[in-house]
Parts: sequence; structure tokens; C-alpha cells
Amino acid sequence: MSGNSFGVIFSVTTFGESHGPALGAVIDGCPPGITLDERIIQAELDRRRPGNHGAGECEASGERNPAVTPRKEADTGEILSGVFRGKTTGTPIAVLIRNTSQLSKDYDNIEHLYRPGHADFTYAAKYGIRDHRGGGRSSGRETAARVAAGAVAKQFLKEAGIRITAFTLRAAGVSCGSIDLSVIEQNRMRAADLKAADLMEARVAELGRNGDSAGGIVECRVSGVPAGLGEPVFDKLDAELAKAILSVGAVKGIEFGGGFEAADSRGSLWNDPIRNDGSGAVFVTNNAGGILGGISSGADIVFRAAIKPVPSIAKKQQTIDTNGNDADIIVEGRHDVCLCPRIVPVIEAMTAITLADMYLRTKMWLC
Repeated sequence: MSGNSFGVIFSVTTFGESHGPALGAVIDGCPPGITLDERIIQAELDRRRPGNHGAGECEASGERNPAVTPRKEADTGEILSGVFRGKTTGTPIAVLIRNTSQLSKDYDNIEHLYRPGHADFTYAAKYGIRDHRGGGRSSGRETAARVAAGAVAKQFLKEAGIRITAFTLRAAGVSCGSIDLSVIEQNRMRAADLKAADLMEARVAELGRNGDSAGGIVECRVSGVPAGLGEPVFDKLDAELAKAILSVGAVKGIEFGGGFEAADSRGSLWNDPIRNDGSGAVFVTNNAGGILGGISSGADIVFRAAIKPVPSIAKKQQTIDTNGNDADIIVEGRHDVCLCPRIVPVIEAMTAITLADMYLRTKMWLC
């Protein structure tokens, strides 16, 4: 199977399946001397892990987050190589995450059925075989390895002054009415509006009780990016970010800056005016989302990703079996109701991996 690696210089390869013994990542090309220990990686894994009650002070309540699967995994990240005395050595960094809470029997009833909205049918069509226990490599659990790799990339970018923040902008039809980045880790939806977060959570809980699920929109903002990252033709920065974000299984769309509003706008309104504030160029607006001609402009990079509803639902759905016969299916087991809270750290991770790679590619070109 190809397509398990991402990046040119800062390169990440993930491995493992949802119901296998372990999964993990190998990060190659990370410069030496970057501060890194298992606590840094663990902090990111804890934000994504299943069974987590939620973010910040909410976890103390002991109440289960209605958006999140009750599957409990410690998701302990174990650094196997590439780090010595808390610093990266410049050699490949391997991180292992063991699976400890698989309930494979929950999938016995769908061994010969294709789940609608999942990759079951397409995997079987491509490979002639599939792991029906949670979907194997197509499972969202694979993103734990991405988050571990993203933690390494974040540490590198932190030393370069680059900060990445993602949050739930919309979930279950409820949108943030205001944006306050300081409250993202204070609510279980990881929204940037506490009032909207309560409404999102209530709506998600209602859908879960009815055996259904919800989608949403995650916004990501990146500050401190210098002008000049990206390549002007096929490897445009926005194209590379789009590939990274769309490689996350639940993402079905992406827009940068003003995005699809461009279709109904005019050049006189859409173009971002440029001024000199005495220290250099500044952009009065940011419809371009911080990227012009595929190269970072120095303005904040802003994009939004559309997250599909969780396909594993407790409602009866139409499908076919592995012999091609019409059938009905009810997906049992432990599943998320809305992916937005847990996909926020995944979006940040893939953004970090992309920017770390582009930063090093640009640095190499300047040398």
C-alpha cells in the first residue's frame, strides 16, 4: 500500500490499524536540537484520545462528552528513537501508540456488509480484502499517529515563532456567534464561543439519543508565518495544506480566507489592500487567507474545513453484502456522534507537518 508518507524534507510515515496491537509514526528530517520529550507528545494525544471527557475544566465534571466515543484508550506515546536527553538528534523519530481497548466482536455482524459512508466498499474494490474491525487503516484512529507527528512539528515551529490554533466554528447546525480563542479548551466542543458550545453540545446529544450524528466546520488560524513559504506552481502552500487536510478521512471540503464568497464578490472588494506600517508590509484585510500565488504573504493563514457527519450510526441503513446482495445494516459498537472536538488537534497536526516541511524546503532553497 502506497500513500502512507507525507512531506519532502520533514517527512512523516504512519503505520498501524484501529484494532491491531499498535499504531505509530516515523518522523524523518526533523532538525537536531529541538526540545522534545514524551510529555509534549502526550499533551497533544490527550486532546484527541477517545474516552476523553472533554477539554479543560470540563473533564473534572466526570460527565461523558456526548460528541465523543466511549472507547477508552490511554493513547500513551512512546518515543523509540531520535531523541536524546530531551533534544532531537536529527535522526528518525519513531513514536509508538499501543491499542488497549479494542472490542473487535462489536464488528462481527458487519464482516460481510459494507457500511454506508465508510471506505469498506472501496477498500475491497481496490485490494480485494478489508479489515472489517473498525476499518483498519481507514479508521479515524489512524489520526493518533498524525497527532504524535504533529506534536514534533509544533515544537519545531514554536522555535520559529509560528503558532497554530484550530477550533470548532460550526457543529450540528450551530455556529459561533463570536470568536474568542481563549475559551477553546474550556468547553467540550472546542468551540470559540461558550454560548454556542452549549447549544452545539445539546444538539449533538439529541442526535446521539436518536441514533444519528452530526457534521461541522473547523477553522484553523496560523500566526507568525513569515512571507515566502511555498512554491509557485504545483507545490503551492495552499495546495499542500489542502492535500494535508483533505487526507483526513472526515474532511470533505476546504476554503482559505474568504473562500467561496469569492464567487459572488468583485476584485475591488476582494483584493486585500497593502500598506506600510513603518516596519513593513501589512494587509488591511485577509480575503486571501495569508497566501498569494501559493506563497505565504506574512499575514495570518486562515482556512476552514468541512467535517462530514459520523457515518457509523444506530439507524437502519441500506447497503449490499460482500456477495453483492441488497441488505440492511445497523452499525453497533462505540462511535463518535460529532467529530469536530477530536478532529481539532488533527487539523492542527497536519497543518504543523505541512508548515514544518515548507519551512525547511524554503530554508534549503535560501542556502
